[in-house]
Amino acid sequence: MSTPHRVVIAVFPDVDLLDVTGPAEVFALANRETAGAAGYVVRLAGPEAGPVGTSAGVRILADVAFADVGAAVDTLLVPGAVAMGPEGPVALVDDAVVAWVAATAPHARRIASVCVGAHVLAAAGLLDGRRATTHWSTAAQLAADHPEVRVDADPIFVRSGRVWTGAGISACMDLALALVAEDHGEDLALAVARQLVMYLRRQGGQSQFSVPLSRPATGRRDIDELRVYITEHLDHDLSTSALAGRMCLSERQFARVFRQETGTGAAAYVEAARVEAARRLLESTDEPLEAVAAATGFGSVETLHRAFRKQLTTTPAGYRRRFRTAS
Repeated sequence: MSTPHRVVIAVFPDVDLLDVTGPAEVFALANRETAGAAGYVVRLAGPEAGPVGTSAGVRILADVAFADVGAAVDTLLVPGAVAMGPEGPVALVDDAVVAWVAATAPHARRIASVCVGAHVLAAAGLLDGRRATTHWSTAAQLAADHPEVRVDADPIFVRSGRVWTGAGISACMDLALALVAEDHGEDLALAVARQLVMYLRRQGGQSQFSVPLSRPATGRRDIDELRVYITEHLDHDLSTSALAGRMCLSERQFARVFRQETGTGAAAYVEAARVEAARRLLESTDEPLEAVAAATGFGSVETLHRAFRKQLTTTPAGYRRRFRTAS
C-alpha cells in the first residue's frame, strides 16, 4: 500500500453539501479501484465533532473538531457557503474557519478550495499573489474583496504551487480527479472518472455556464438605454462609431464613458451580447448555424466560431450538443 493520503475536509454550518461529498466520493472510488492501495483516508473536521447542517438541509457528521485535527494533514480541502443577496449569490466567510485554515495550511502538503471556498483561502492569506478561480457568480466579489489575488473566473480549476482552487459546485469532482491524477497518475483518475460517468477533463470553462451580461444598472440612464438597444438590435451596425453617433459623442469620448460605466469596452460588450444571444438560440432551437450567425449579428459562421472559441473555448456545434434543451 502507498503512503496514506490523509484528506481533511472542513465542514461548518450551511456548507455546500456537494462540495464535501463530491471529493469524498472521488477519493473513495480511487481506493476501490486500487483495492485500497490509493491510500486515501478522508476525515471531516468542524468547529466541533458531531452533526453539521448543510445548505441542502441534510446533516453530516464531523469526525473531529478543528482543535483536534493535528499536524498530519496531506490534503486540506476547504469548501464554501453562500447566501442570496439582492444581486445574486454572496460567499460567506466564517472568521473561525479562516483562522483554523490559516493555522493548519502550513502543515499540509497541499491545500485546495472548492467552489466559494476560495474566499476562505483568500481571507486566510493563502492566495495573495496567486492566480485563483472560484464559482463564476462570486468571482467579482473575490476580486473586490481581495485585490491581491489574480482572479480568473473561467477555469474549472487552477493550480498555483501547492495551492489549488476549483470552480463551482460539480467542479469539485473535476478538482478531486486532478488531485488523484497528481498522486497516482492519469490512468487511475480516468478509471474513477469512468465510474462517475464524467469526463476526465471538461472541454471549455465556466464561461459556458455563466451569464456575462447580468450587470447591474449603471449611473447613467443613456448608457443603460444603449445597453437595451444593443440587446434588441444585435443584427444592426453596432460598431463603436455607430454607437458613438447614436449618443452624439465622439468615438473617443464614447469609449471612455462606456468603459467607465460598464467596466468593459463597447466592442467587447457587443460581442458578449451576441454570444449570449447565440447561446440561447443554440440551446432552444434547431436553427442552422448560418441562421444563428445572421440573427445575432455575426454575419458569418466563421465569425460565430471565432467568437465562441475566444469566449467559451468551444465551438457553436459543441456547445449545442452539450446544452440543447429540447428537440
